[in-house]
Amino acid sequence: MAQPNRPLRVLIASDTYPPDVNGAGYFTFRLAEGLAGRGHRVHVVCPSEGGEPHVTVNGNVTEHRLRSAPIPFQSAMRAAVPLGMGGHIARVLRRLDPDVLHVQSHFPLSRSALRRGRAEGVPVVLTNHFMPDNLYAHARVPRPMQHAAGSLAWRDMVRVAGEADHVTTPTPRAAELLRERGFAREIEAISCGIDLDRFHPRAGDRAAARDRFGLPERDTVVFVGRLDEEKRIDDTIRALAMIVPERDAQLVLAGTGQREAELRAIAARLGVADRVFFLGFVPDEDLPMVYAAADVFAIASVAELQSIATLEAMSTGLPVVAADAMALPHLVEEGRNGFLFPPGDHVRLADRLLSVLGSEGRRGELGRASREIAQEHDHHRSLDRFEAVYTRLRGSGQGRSASERVMVA
Repeated sequence: MAQPNRPLRVLIASDTYPPDVNGAGYFTFRLAEGLAGRGHRVHVVCPSEGGEPHVTVNGNVTEHRLRSAPIPFQSAMRAAVPLGMGGHIARVLRRLDPDVLHVQSHFPLSRSALRRGRAEGVPVVLTNHFMPDNLYAHARVPRPMQHAAGSLAWRDMVRVAGEADHVTTPTPRAAELLRERGFAREIEAISCGIDLDRFHPRAGDRAAARDRFGLPERDTVVFVGRLDEEKRIDDTIRALAMIVPERDAQLVLAGTGQREAELRAIAARLGVADRVFFLGFVPDEDLPMVYAAADVFAIASVAELQSIATLEAMSTGLPVVAADAMALPHLVEEGRNGFLFPPGDHVRLADRLLSVLGSEGRRGELGRASREIAQEHDHHRSLDRFEAVYTRLRGSGQGRSASERVMVA
């Protein structure tokens, strides 16, 4: 007999997890922590941050770190070593006997977990955070080959997703994209969610935040995320150069990436090197203060399936100026909480930024609307929905029946 009121046993598999710095890793961490905080038994299987396999109890979450190696061309991240990976995952599955397995991609670790879970009769949820655009620069795929490589990658993703019992994406646009690539089954959009208690308006902290990061008192545009090709940060630097004759403005970049040296060179060439501040890696606990230092959040990226950083900025009450691409239009309501601009058009980006910075009263209105919209993405709602999905799968008879499974305390 199913036991609908007992805590869930959840195994989460992810090819990226903190200390990795990316949206999928952060989402997986918050999901695990949030579920464990609600009393569920949560285990995560992911690559070892140091190479050697080990098990760590991190708060209420048990992490099974698999043997890993550096990813070529991406020294800041590691991938699980295929040799022995499947057997390790199978042992975790048998010991935990989870009610549900939630995989975060179609990459090797998640794929192995999915197939081992299916073999053990465990219901599987798959969340897609994948876009080929986010991999081209990291994998050094030549531009002429990117279309063909992207098509092959999507075909592989669709095939693996077809093996899961339930598929989710962070936004309706991300679900639509998966359908466009040939996935014919039901897809559910569940927001990655945002912690509204951590990320909230801090107008009173602005001066202290700027002092903390060594920022002058002037109009401040901020971006948080990887300094990589698909983020198009050079567009924002070019927009800043156009703004400066009219406004005393600066750009703050929180994050690291492959294009940092190139971006510094662009800023110097445009004469705004002293107005572009590279904060480097900022620990998650310090991110609220980065947003507190800003007047507006700008994102020129063309490869966002949701953009957790944009949600964080909105939750802190910042207006947003964003590229009209992928899922960003789901977050920016034109004229209500910010403005959209055509991707790659730094002239329009500069114009939109001037519209926000030109009036402090208007800026406040846009920021309050951002906070209102962000409340629709409260991470408690996301946790509620994932709990409901897991509970339905546990009681649905998918995989082995409850009576056939060995109960583990």
